[in-house]
Amino acid sequence: MLVNVKFFKKITLILFYTFLSINLLASEKDQIIDQISKLDSLEFTFNQLINGKTEKGSCLLKFPGKLKCNYFDNYEKELVINNKRLAITQKRYKKTYHYPISKSPFLNILYKDKLLEMIQFGKLKLTDQVIKLVYLDDNEIIIFFDRRSLDLKGWKIVDQYNNTIDFSLNIVAKNDIFEKGTFKIPEIN
Repeated sequence: MLVNVKFFKKITLILFYTFLSINLLASEKDQIIDQISKLDSLEFTFNQLINGKTEKGSCLLKFPGKLKCNYFDNYEKELVINNKRLAITQKRYKKTYHYPISKSPFLNILYKDKLLEMIQFGKLKLTDQVIKLVYLDDNEIIIFFDRRSLDLKGWKIVDQYNNTIDFSLNIVAKNDIFEKGTFKIPEIN
């Protein structure tokens, strides 16, 4: 009889802690969703690692689907995404290249409704410093949030060319208003 009581106590404790951890994850997920819902734009600095090559820069992000990044490199590279159009300009050489990105999993992050869907249906994993959200669709997308502030901290994706992209960011400002034309796609030259 004593064995049965101990067994039931263990089961009860396990169920209690499982229920508690699920509630904590749901609470943090709700808080992240609330915070993202209030965002219209972000300004941030970044480090990007693609196939062992590190790039740094700063970006302006405006929902939905607009991003402008200036890279701190010798080419004076500028990336502009306006909806599903992408242009990369190397200002040093005055060259602009256009690329299709309609199938990139990265686009999901640039559209608030899709980002909120990924948060809602993704699986959270907690560490001391970050909240890791894993979302599986056609591709796996991992999104990182700061554990304390719940701010977006970066993502990890595999692009349409099978490159693994680790992107970490540090938010400088939220909900700024950008000048008209900030996200204009440059002409082909």
